[in-house]
Amino acid sequence: MTQKKWNVYITRPLGPPIINNHVLNQLNECIVTVGKGINRSDGENVLSRNVRNKDGILCTLLDKIDAKVMDAAGDKLKVISSYSTGVDHIDTKEATKRGIYVTCTGDILAESTADLAFALIIATPRKIVQGHVLVAQKKWKGGWDPELLLGSDIHGTTLGILGLGRIGSAVARRAGGFNMRIVYHNQHGRNILSERVTGARLVNFDKLMTGSDYLSLHCSLNKHTYHLINETNLKKMKPTSFLINTARGQIINEWHLIRALRSKWIAGAGLDVFEREPPLKTNPLLRMTNVVLLPHIGSATVSTRTKMAEVAANNLLLVLHNKHPIYVSNPNVFKYSPNKIANQRR
Repeated sequence: MTQKKWNVYITRPLGPPIINNHVLNQLNECIVTVGKGINRSDGENVLSRNVRNKDGILCTLLDKIDAKVMDAAGDKLKVISSYSTGVDHIDTKEATKRGIYVTCTGDILAESTADLAFALIIATPRKIVQGHVLVAQKKWKGGWDPELLLGSDIHGTTLGILGLGRIGSAVARRAGGFNMRIVYHNQHGRNILSERVTGARLVNFDKLMTGSDYLSLHCSLNKHTYHLINETNLKKMKPTSFLINTARGQIINEWHLIRALRSKWIAGAGLDVFEREPPLKTNPLLRMTNVVLLPHIGSATVSTRTKMAEVAANNLLLVLHNKHPIYVSNPNVFKYSPNKIANQRR
């Protein structure tokens, strides 16, 4: 019997048995330990204990991987593979200095997340959730009413997209079916291909804020975008506009958003992500009627989550085999890694 070569730690089950078994089958040449799952607030010590002497870590966006965790893992650690597109929960600079590869699931979740974003674009102004609650709780009295749950149109309005990458472009394509005008702003300039496909028009940030009837956030979370949507910028939006966020909660200053909704600087918000997840029971958003709130389910389809798990496992194995991962989040690691796999393409 061949001796298992690598020790791998998976921080938590990745979904239903069909997904977890698929990942374990992929990693059959490794000694795999699966954790029970821990929250960011209380899990650092547990995580540090469990990563000792591991060659690879397969984590989720709930797992904070910083220098302390990397110290606990020791010199054997070669790769941190995240079951997510974003890697803001990992100290990528520290990993790079140590020659540790940080990988992600890339754009696999783009279409599913775009579906959900557009669902929020429809559900929030048309008061879909309020209507369901009214009927389901048997509070709908009197039948059709000309004043019942009057909402806002989607067709023929202006959709603003902050971050016209894969997800933003997928949302823009869906907007075409509603005859929406599309404007966008990117931190890194134009997306000419998406412009040609969707008719999207590049504008500066201020025009994005002032001109959008629906503003959908699809940018990464970094030092430039943290609390980018704050009181100053929310006041620039139309009082009839809606804010949609399926990216990261920390892009929005949540207390400023609450003030904007209360003060009617904007008409409403559809949120799949929050600054703190789950929100505190005292969060005023939970009591508002001009919001639609979802529990971070942008990529939550069986097909997408299965593909994400497959890519996360493949990324991990490729690095352990000294091969180029499918999606690497810290490409500068090629300069530091002793594995010398920069030029080894799959």
